[in-house]
Amino acid sequence: MKLSTLCYIEQDGRYLMLHRTVKKNDVNKDKWIGVGGHFEQDESPEECLLREVWEETGYTLTSYRYRGLVTFVSGNGVTEYMSLFTADGFIGEPIPCDEGELEWVDIEDVWNLNIWEGDKIFFRLMDEEEDFFSLKLVYDGQEKLVSAALNGKPMELFDILNPDGSKTGIVRERGVAHREGSLHATAHIWVVRKNLKSGYDVLLQKRSACKDSNPGCYDISSAGHVTSGDTVIESAIREMKEELGITASEEELHYVGVHHGAFEDVFYGRMFRDNELSSVYVYIEPVDIEELTLQESEVEEVIWMDYEESMQKVREGTLPNCIYEDEFRMVGEYLKEYFPE
Repeated sequence: MKLSTLCYIEQDGRYLMLHRTVKKNDVNKDKWIGVGGHFEQDESPEECLLREVWEETGYTLTSYRYRGLVTFVSGNGVTEYMSLFTADGFIGEPIPCDEGELEWVDIEDVWNLNIWEGDKIFFRLMDEEEDFFSLKLVYDGQEKLVSAALNGKPMELFDILNPDGSKTGIVRERGVAHREGSLHATAHIWVVRKNLKSGYDVLLQKRSACKDSNPGCYDISSAGHVTSGDTVIESAIREMKEELGITASEEELHYVGVHHGAFEDVFYGRMFRDNELSSVYVYIEPVDIEELTLQESEVEEVIWMDYEESMQKVREGTLPNCIYEDEFRMVGEYLKEYFPE
C-alpha cells in the first residue's frame, strides 16, 4: 500500500502539467500528470502536498483545496491511496523539475494529452465542481481501465469503438465518453403491436426528468449502453428488464440492423456529445402497459402511439422527442415486411 498526493495548480485557465520523461521504470513514463509524490514518515496529506509542490516546482502554495481521495489498484499487486488537490494561489520562482518537463497547458487542452483514462474521470468531476469524492480506479496491470467506482458505487464503462464497430482496446467512463463524443455501442429495442390504423403501434417511453440528456422527451421503447465486456444482446435483455420490467429472451428480439447516431447539446450547463453505434431490435410479444414496472430513474411513463402518427409528429417536431428519424424509418420498413397488409 502506498500513500501519495497529486496537485493541479491552476492559473489563467491553465493547469501546470508535468510530462514524466526522466525515470526509466516510471509507471507514469511519458504520461502527463500534476505535481506531487509519496508521503514521508508521519506526514499529513497537506504536509506532503506542500513539500512535494515546493520540491518539484519551486512554488509555495498559498491557496489550495482538497478535492478527493483516489484509490488506484494497479493490477500488479499495488494499491495506492492518492489525495487529490487543486491550487489557485502560490508564490516563488519556478525551478527545473528532475522528473520531467513542467508546462502550463490550457485546461481544455489537457484532455488531448497522453493522460490515464482514470485521470479523465477525476478531471471531469473537478470540472463539474463535484464535492469531495472517493474514486476507485482498477487497471489490468497495463493501461486498460477495468472498473471504476465513485463514492462506493460502480461507474459505467464503455468499450470505445472504431468506425467499423470493432473495439479500439480503450475502455472509457460514461461521463468522459459523452464529454469527448467517443464512439460506443448501444442497444435499441422497439416494442410494437398490431393495430387497425397504420398496421402497428409503437411503445414510446418518456424519459425521466432527471436524465443527463434529453430529459422529459419521448424516446425508443427501451435503450441502453453496452457495458464494457458485455454483448449487445445481453445489454438489450438487461435494459428491457430494468427499464420496463419485461423479461425477454434472445429469440424474441428481432434484429433490424445497425444505426449510427450522433448529436451534441448542452444539458444543465454542460456539453453532452452522443456518438453511438446502435444495434436495433423489434419486440412483438404481447405487452400490457398497465402491468409494466417502470424504472423511475429512467422512465416517467410509456404510451402506445400509431407508427405513422408518431413518425409525422417526429418530422414536424410536435412531439418532444429524441428519436433519430432515419432509425425510426428503418423500424417502419422492417415492420412493413413483418406485418404485410
